[in-house]
Amino acid sequence: MKGKYSILLRKARTLAGLSLFIFAAAISGLAQLRGITPEDYFSFEFVSDPNISPDGKMVAFVVAKVDKAQNRRMSAIWMVPADGSSRPWQFTTSPQNSTSPRWSPDGRSLAFLSSRPDTASPTSGTPPPTAQVYVLPMNGGEARKVTNLKNGVSLFRWSPDGSKMVVVSRLGPSDAKTSDPKDRSDVRHYKNMDYKFNDSGWFDDRRTHLWIVDAPSGNAKQITEGDDWNDSDPQWSPDGTRIAFVSNRTGKEFDEDRNTDVWTISANGGPLTKISDHDEADGQPRWSPDGKWIAFTGEIHERDHPKIFLAPSAGGAPSTLAANNLDLIPGALEWSADGKSLYFETGVKGELHLFRVDLASKSVNQVTSGPRAVRNVDFNFGTGRMVYMVNDFKHLDDVYTADLNGKSERKLTNFNEALWKQIQFADVGRFTYKSADNWDVDGFVVKPIDWQPGKKYPVLLNIHGGPAGQYGVDWYHEFQVYAAKGYAVVFTNPRGSTGYGQKFERGIVGEWGGKDFQDIMNGLDAALKANPWMDGDRMGVTGGSYGGYMTNWILGHTNRFKAAVTLRSLSNFISDDGTRDGAYGHSPDFGGDIFQKYDLFWERSPLKYAQNVKTPTLILHSDNDYRVPIEQGEQWFRALKHFGVTTEIVFFPRENHNLTRTGEPKHLVESLNWQLYWFDRFVNGNANAVPPDAK
Repeated sequence: MKGKYSILLRKARTLAGLSLFIFAAAISGLAQLRGITPEDYFSFEFVSDPNISPDGKMVAFVVAKVDKAQNRRMSAIWMVPADGSSRPWQFTTSPQNSTSPRWSPDGRSLAFLSSRPDTASPTSGTPPPTAQVYVLPMNGGEARKVTNLKNGVSLFRWSPDGSKMVVVSRLGPSDAKTSDPKDRSDVRHYKNMDYKFNDSGWFDDRRTHLWIVDAPSGNAKQITEGDDWNDSDPQWSPDGTRIAFVSNRTGKEFDEDRNTDVWTISANGGPLTKISDHDEADGQPRWSPDGKWIAFTGEIHERDHPKIFLAPSAGGAPSTLAANNLDLIPGALEWSADGKSLYFETGVKGELHLFRVDLASKSVNQVTSGPRAVRNVDFNFGTGRMVYMVNDFKHLDDVYTADLNGKSERKLTNFNEALWKQIQFADVGRFTYKSADNWDVDGFVVKPIDWQPGKKYPVLLNIHGGPAGQYGVDWYHEFQVYAAKGYAVVFTNPRGSTGYGQKFERGIVGEWGGKDFQDIMNGLDAALKANPWMDGDRMGVTGGSYGGYMTNWILGHTNRFKAAVTLRSLSNFISDDGTRDGAYGHSPDFGGDIFQKYDLFWERSPLKYAQNVKTPTLILHSDNDYRVPIEQGEQWFRALKHFGVTTEIVFFPRENHNLTRTGEPKHLVESLNWQLYWFDRFVNGNANAVPPDAK
């Protein structure tokens, strides 16, 4: 018995030692994890646009990677089996970007957009190639160029029988000019109020119109025209004889008019039939499977949340609501195969999900769920499956598949997996607090990595743009970067945010710098009270666009913050309203334009309160920002300097309002490093902090 006991004791000691070894190894592994950095952006793989094959067996999607040497993103088409039986592989290999993969109806080929040159060695002075439609057979072979339109293709859709495509391209009077380009004037001449847009830059005289392209031969026929409007979002009727599309045919599209409508036209061209019947924006036309109805989204009053409507496809009859009590913003409409329901995607309380409308009962039900963002859903009703992208606070997008009811979900891709294994991610928590009107407001707190009880941590308040937008459980690179540097992050969805219904979103009316400011500060105070480890004496504030406006406003109304970084920020409503891309676009939120509400516009301009600012402020602005023009950043910088505030301004060449999302990769990373430098210098009090351009 004694010998047996000794053997057991030796085994126990051996197992204990092994356990300690495993535990030590695990701790060692954890110690090797690091926080994410701005420069990790160069290694990210961005997944988008999944498209399931007609037989439901394959999924095509886009992967974009950063080419650091060229300072650009490179996109290619990838494939993965829908049953997850093998790993994904790259399908297109051209050095030019390939995007928008779309299966032919018979599944035998895949069409996509690419800007490949016609020759391997284009001659000097040759204009850069435009994006055209290419088709690649699934049984092997080279991609065949289908379209050859002068100004390229921005969107295309196969006809139901696969014999044709409808494409969107641009055309205008300047395309008909035959004189030598070097003899033409390069001045810009406009007759309308809208002559620039943030993403597009300065408008030319080209408008988007529709062409029908014969898929085998590439022969193209233009079926819509007009110099005073754009045509977009074409959709084939189920029998392939007609096209529904969206256009503002009032002739006032470029003079503040938002009255887009849904129209139909024969696939051979000819007269138009008007389908929608509202004086505000209508869009997203989708044919019912039997072709008798068209669903679309529409706004009855300015700045209403759009509703889903149904109208006879023959036209001439009033539209009716497809859903009762819909208080979300529907996007990506899609009919079910049996015509009994409609699907849509939307943001809801800090998440993005798929919803379904039962047309018989007009009820709305949520299909997907969880603390995540679900988007870009593509359906295969024949197999009863759908594919979509999912991201969350600790993961960039990957491709998933599930049944149409959201069940039996399967993850198909694991991009960024190798990088993620090196990273220690911060956690995010949600809390609810009361607004200035006693409404419930969602707030979020990010703990710094390696958080330890009993230790105090500096705090960064981050304010989202819009204000019609929402923060939540999506992937936010910058929040993880802040947390990796030891900051707690607080962000909220104050009034004006989407995802909480029209009353909440339109609660911003008349309240820029008013109750929205109170909502945000209430959220910060609630977070500080619930988390005593946050150091309320070491705080920074930042935000972009509306978040930049609110950062500027906060600085003129409190000195609680040690530092501020304001991005693409508005400082003076008076000058902004006459120079931005959407002229007088603030009118719905102020009850009038600057000529009617001049005193209110100036009262709610941060510039008026520049003399109150004491907080060291870094201003980041883009040269080509047409949404919040560069003069807004310049005015704020010079005013703060005038009043003796420690302030610096950084201009980003070639960038627009979307720098921190789609800007040049190096600029995007630099933007993050400028923020870290400023907060380190003034929140952490590091007198030795070095600006990015001095390293």
